[in-house]
Amino acid sequence: MTEGGAPIGVVGTGYVGLVTAVCFAHLGHHVVCMDVDAAKVESLRRGAVPIYEPGLDKLIEDNAVRLSFTTSYDELLAACHTLYIAVDTPPTLAGDADLSRVLNATHQIAQRGGRRLLVMKSTVPVGTGERIVADLEAAGLKGEVTYVSNPEFLREGAAIQDFLEPDRIVIGSSTVEDGDAVEELYRGIDTMVVRTNVPTAEMIKYASNAFLATKISFINEIANVCEQVGADVRTVAHGMGLDHRIGPHFLQAGIGYGGSCFPKDVQALKQLAGNSGYHFQLLTAVLEVNHLQKRRMVGKLKRHLGQLRDKHVALLGLTFKPNTDDLREASSIVLAARLLGEGATVSAYDPVIAPGDHALFPGVTLCADAMEALRGADAVVLVTEWAEFARLDWPAARELMRRPFVLDGRNFLDPETLAAAGFEYDGVGTGDLGLARAPVANG
Repeated sequence: MTEGGAPIGVVGTGYVGLVTAVCFAHLGHHVVCMDVDAAKVESLRRGAVPIYEPGLDKLIEDNAVRLSFTTSYDELLAACHTLYIAVDTPPTLAGDADLSRVLNATHQIAQRGGRRLLVMKSTVPVGTGERIVADLEAAGLKGEVTYVSNPEFLREGAAIQDFLEPDRIVIGSSTVEDGDAVEELYRGIDTMVVRTNVPTAEMIKYASNAFLATKISFINEIANVCEQVGADVRTVAHGMGLDHRIGPHFLQAGIGYGGSCFPKDVQALKQLAGNSGYHFQLLTAVLEVNHLQKRRMVGKLKRHLGQLRDKHVALLGLTFKPNTDDLREASSIVLAARLLGEGATVSAYDPVIAPGDHALFPGVTLCADAMEALRGADAVVLVTEWAEFARLDWPAARELMRRPFVLDGRNFLDPETLAAAGFEYDGVGTGDLGLARAPVANG
C-alpha cells in the first residue's frame, strides 16, 4: 500500500506491535493500532509512549498524522483490510506458547466478517498458521480471510533500526498474491526477502532465536572452562569471531540471556519437538546452562565474601539488556531472589526503573542513583551493561563501599580502571588478567 491507501491495522501495542505500527507509518502508510488496554491506548493518544525504546517517541511524534489508536475491533475493521496480529504469546506452565491472545484476536476479526488478510507478527509455534486457517475454513470463511506469516526479528533497544534496516524480511504464504501484498508493504526497505510457505516462516523465527541462545550458552560454557584453566574468554571469543563461519555476534560471556524472546522461544521449540516425538537434546542443555549461569554468580560472590548472610550486595542494572525497560526473564530477578535467600541485603539501581517498591523485586531496595545503591555495600554486581556504568566515578564509589569488590557479570567494565580505583575485580571467564589480550571487536 502507498500513501493514501487503505490503512494497515495492528492488533497489540506492545514492543513488537507499536514498533511495527510506527515504522509502517514512517514508510508512509496510515496505521490503525488496536489494543484492549484502554489506559495504554489513551496514553498513546496523548503522545505518551508506555515503553522505553530509543527513538520511538520521536518517531511517533513525527508520524502522528498517520497513526490512530483505538480499543474497538469494530473501528479497526471498518478501516482496515490488512491486519497485523502482534499480541504476546507467553509460556504456559507446560512450556508451550500460550496462544489465547492470538486466537482471541483472530476470532474477533473473523466473526465480524468481510474480506481480510491476517498477517501474523506474533511469535507462534510451527503449525499455528495451519490451525488458524483450518478454524477459518470451518467457520465458512475460506477465501474470505487469508493468512500470512511475517515473523519479527527486532532487538529491544535497536528495534527501529532492525525494522527499517533488517537483515531479511520473511514472508510465508499459501498464495503468491497474499505474499505479494505483504511484500509491497515494505516498499522502500532494501533487503533480502525470503518467500516461503507458512510453516517454514514460523520455523525460521524459532530456529533463529534458538541458535542465538545456543551461541550464548556455548560461550558461557567456554567461559566456565576458561576460569579453570587460566584462559581469558574475551580473547577466546575475539579469536573465534574472526572466523567468518562463526562471526563475533552473541559471543559475549556473562550472566546468561533473558528477555521476552529467547527463554520462551527456546522452551517452546523444545516443547514443540517433544510433542512431535523428538527429544531436542541440544536445547535441553542450552536451557540448563542458562539457568545455572545465574547460580554461578552467587557462587562467585561466596568465594570472595564467604557466607552471604548479613552481607550487602548492590546490583547495577535490572533490565534484561540495556536500552530497554523490559524486565521479562531478566537475570536480575533470579539473582536478587537467590541473594535474599542467602540472607544478604540487596540494593539496586537501573537507569529506567523507578526507585521504590517493585513487585518483581520484593525485599530489594531500589535506589534513585548508582551511588545510593553502592553505599555500604560489600560487593557490587554489574548485571546490565548500561553505558553510564562504564562512566561511573569509581574512585568515589570506592569510598562509599564497605568492601571494594566488583563482580562484572557482563565483562563490561575495564579491570585496569577499577584496579586503579582500589577495587578487587572478577568477571566471567576472564582468567589471568595479567595476560595481554587482543582488542575485542564490537557487536
